[in-house]
This record gives sequence, structure tokens and C-alpha cells, in this order.
Amino acid sequence: MLMDIIKFIVFQLLSQPSILLGIVALIGLILQKRPANQVVMGTLKTIIGVVIIGAGASVISGSLSPLGTIMNHSFNIKGIMPTNEAVLPFALKNFGTMGALVMVGGFIVNIILARISRFKFIYLTGHIMFYVSLFVTAIYVSVANLSGIVLFLVGSLTMGLYFTFMPALLYPYTSKITNGEKFTVGHTGDVAYWFSAWIGKFVGKPEDSAEKFKLPKSLSFFRDSTAGMAVTMMIIFIIAVVMSGYTYISKNISGDTNPLIYAIMQGLTFAAGVTIVLSGVRMMLSEIIPAFTGISEKVVPGAIPALDCPVMFPYAPTALVFGFISMFVGMIIGMFVQLGLGAFYIILPGIVPAFFAGGTAGIFGNSTGGWKGAIVGPFIMGIVLAVGTGYLIPNTGALASTGSTFGDPFYATVGLGFAKWVKEMTVSPIVGTIILLLVVAVLYALGRSRNKQVNNI
Repeated sequence: MLMDIIKFIVFQLLSQPSILLGIVALIGLILQKRPANQVVMGTLKTIIGVVIIGAGASVISGSLSPLGTIMNHSFNIKGIMPTNEAVLPFALKNFGTMGALVMVGGFIVNIILARISRFKFIYLTGHIMFYVSLFVTAIYVSVANLSGIVLFLVGSLTMGLYFTFMPALLYPYTSKITNGEKFTVGHTGDVAYWFSAWIGKFVGKPEDSAEKFKLPKSLSFFRDSTAGMAVTMMIIFIIAVVMSGYTYISKNISGDTNPLIYAIMQGLTFAAGVTIVLSGVRMMLSEIIPAFTGISEKVVPGAIPALDCPVMFPYAPTALVFGFISMFVGMIIGMFVQLGLGAFYIILPGIVPAFFAGGTAGIFGNSTGGWKGAIVGPFIMGIVLAVGTGYLIPNTGALASTGSTFGDPFYATVGLGFAKWVKEMTVSPIVGTIILLLVVAVLYALGRSRNKQVNNI
């Protein structure tokens, strides 16, 4: 019975972003003793806002998916597409039950740490929480052979630390970008966001923002985010169609639609998806931030929510496009690096992670290095994402047999390091423990300096 309840909570509540944030808004408003009509309205508008974001994200993913197929045909390379959805069925079947327990345990640890420590961040991106919990559980089971209560305790502690410290690393930059809004980002593009913001300081100036590009009057429509994205993506799709060939597109992609018209419509659909996402973000933030005040006042004083990456899109839409294109180009180069190294697993350029992780990284890079920062950080992380993911696969034990992999910068960097650390712990627990303590100390120091960084970046 207890397991059924936990499964219901994880699979039906916490893994549904709209329901999870709706519950958070409901609790926050009740704790503030708001009138019943405000509680209902705030809860529903939060849920609807997140549903709108999800709908927009689906439109974006749907418009981008054919582009990945087209580009892979153009390069004539067979490889692995880095996408969470591809590996998810296997992970759920083999590690779903314990992964759910680890997620709940990690969330409890996160709340406790937020309550008793200086790190007041509460991770609220439910589907990302579940994906990372499955990944961590799979590594502990298939690499370290952990099971039972030991697996639950170790996994919960691992996830609790991740849920707490990773948002802390990003908060100085999210605060700068949003002019002090009390939220941060909880997403597995986190390493790319932090790196892009960090390296941006060395390659450019924040005053040279991508949002301030001076354009000829005839191109002034690019200042409008919707029009600019539509034109940019139409050009990208048209180039991809020409590279791949009209015949291939007609037979395999566009069906009865002329390939050129198909390219134009895909670009317009992408822009429509982004517009939908931005609308949902505005609605959700207008409700969840005030509602979260109740939790920060009553349950975890000073608590700051960590939300999904689209919450950053409205703050620098031009930098979003810069980051997207830069990470995608970086992933292409990373793919050829793998070919040159004779890698066993070749990671194909992933359009969806390039947009959500790369685009958001562009916004972070832009905040410290202007348009140069919006390009450099995501470009480097694109190479790292391709090469790192290729090295990750053989280190994931049972997951390696699926021929697929989780696909975001976190997995290609921290995830790779984590998998190797777990393997080291099975060989030399003393060395593994020392490495763990050093990593935690570094994360603690970086998180502790966040207030100083806010004033200096």
C-alpha cells in the first residue's frame, strides 16, 4: 500500500510539472490565509500557465525534430541522438520503483537542507527531478551493485545535494538577469548555464548585449522576438532542406507539401511555439512567485524556487537564438571530433537539447559577456555535450545496452564524473570518499559566495 501511494505521488503528481507547481501555489496561498477565491484562481492560473509552457515546448520540439533527421541525412552518419525520452522506457522498467523512492527521499533531503542551511533553494522541476533520480539510481545499481535500504539512503542523499547545490550555483546569475526576482533555474542544462555565465566575463561585456544589436531600418523587425525567431528559423530550415535535397525531403519528410513551403512552415511553427511558451511563463511566474512567499515565510524561511529553464526565455530572446545556434554548431563539431578520435559511440547533434539547454545558456552568457558570451559558452558546451555523452554511455552499466542516453550538459559533465566516481568507490572507497568530500567542499564554497558574485558580475 505504501509503495502504491509513493508511486502515485511520483508518477501522477511530482512528475507532472503543472500539478506539482499547482500544489505549491495552493499550499503557499493557504499559508498566507488568502480568500478562497484567490486560492482557487492562483492555483488554477499557475497550473494553466505551466500547461501552456508544456504545450509550447511540444510545438517547439515537434518543429525541430524533423530538422535533426534532415541534418543527420545530410551528414550521412548513423549515431545516437542524446534524448531523455529514448532511454526513459528502459530506465522506468528496470529502475522505476527505486528511482521514484530516491526522488521522494531526495526532495525531503532538499527541504531539510533548505530549512537548516544557508542554501534556501527548493527544486520544483518535477520531470527533471525524476530523470536525474532514474539516472543516479541506474548508476548505483548497475555500477556499484547497491540495493535495498542502502541504495535508497545513498540515492536520496545524492539527489538532495543535487537539488540543493546546483540551483545555488546559478542563482547569482539568474538574479542578475531577472533584476532580483526570487527564483532560479532547476534544469539539467545547469552546467552549461553556469559555464556560459562564467566564461562570458572573459570574452565580452554585458553592456554589449545581444538585445541591443543595432540593425538597419529594413531589418528592424528582428527586434521583435517573434518575427526575429521566425525569420531565423525559416532560413535555417531552408538551408537544411537545400543541403539534404528536395527529393529526400519530399519522399521522407514533407509528404505532399512542397519542401520549400514545408521549411517555411516549420520555421513559423517554431516561432509560434516560443510565443506560446513565453505566454505561459508570464502567467505562471505572476502566480507562483507571490504564492511561494507563503512557503518561504511559514515552512522554509527565505526559500527560493528552482524552476524549469523556459522561465528565462522572456529576459533575452535574441540571446536565446544565439545560444541555440551556437550549441548546435558546437555539437556538430563535437560529432566530427568523435569521428576523428574513432569513438565507439557517435553522438548526433540534438536539436531539442541545443534549443532548451543551449538557448538558455546563451541568455546566461549574454548577462556577463554580451553577444559574445551568448555565443562562446554554448558553443564550447555543445562540443562538450557531444564528446562527453559519448564517453558517458560505456560508463552507465545497464543503460549502455540500450543504445541511447540521457541528453543534457549535466549528464555529459557532472553525470560522467559521477559515474566514474561510483566506479572508483567500488575499487577504492577511501579515494572515492576523498573525491566526494572535495567536490562537496567546492560546491559549498561556490554556493556560499553567491551574494558576493551578485554584486560583482
